[in-house]
Amino acid sequence: MANRNDILARINEWLAPENFQDYAPNGLQVEGSESVGVIVSGVTASQALIDEAVKQNADMILVHHGYFWKGEDQTIRGMKKNRLKQLLDNDINLVAYHLPLDDHPEYGNNRQLADILGIQNPRPMGGLVWQGELPEPMSSEKFGLHLARALHRQPLHVGNGPEMIKTVAWCTGAAQGFINVALDAGVDAYISGEISEPTTHTARECGIHYYAAGHHATERYGVQALGEALAREFGVMHQFIDCDNPV
Repeated sequence: MANRNDILARINEWLAPENFQDYAPNGLQVEGSESVGVIVSGVTASQALIDEAVKQNADMILVHHGYFWKGEDQTIRGMKKNRLKQLLDNDINLVAYHLPLDDHPEYGNNRQLADILGIQNPRPMGGLVWQGELPEPMSSEKFGLHLARALHRQPLHVGNGPEMIKTVAWCTGAAQGFINVALDAGVDAYISGEISEPTTHTARECGIHYYAAGHHATERYGVQALGEALAREFGVMHQFIDCDNPV
């Protein structure tokens, strides 16, 4: 068993959430047991994840998407009430890190996605966007197949980029708006999770390949890496639960 506050202190030391202006609180969102022996991680603190954490006798749920987002309804009712009640009834800590987990150079979603996709020389460009190179040039069709096999989800491809893709930029989740950062860097393709209506026109008119590879699919890996690091550091059990989401 490990102390909850010791775990939180170590995560904060690693991720430095104080350096980010985020859309939700980072760290402990719902207080549970002081002693932690089992950590369950997942992308989003959905009811399905909480249900599975209860089955696993978890003391802490570690997620990328937690609760209390800016601008949302602050009343505790319906879906939110049900989730919070189950966490409190079972004395489970809910711990969430959003932008700090995207950005981290080792455990972050962007760094982990580079490993999953085999991107070479991954490096931040400034902000949250990263860039790197493929081991060998690929056609747009072959690269789409590569993404589908690695992420277990068929990406949506739009745009009119170069015939062969060698240089790529990426930012996980809902980061389609950063396509202009990729354009300014002159890369052949940009990868993110979601797509918006203007993204298609930008990709077509500015000469870049854009792949919407799934918000959930691109953000599975950071929280897993963080959970595994905590298991090594504190000698606790860790299990990642993938509650699939097609978006």
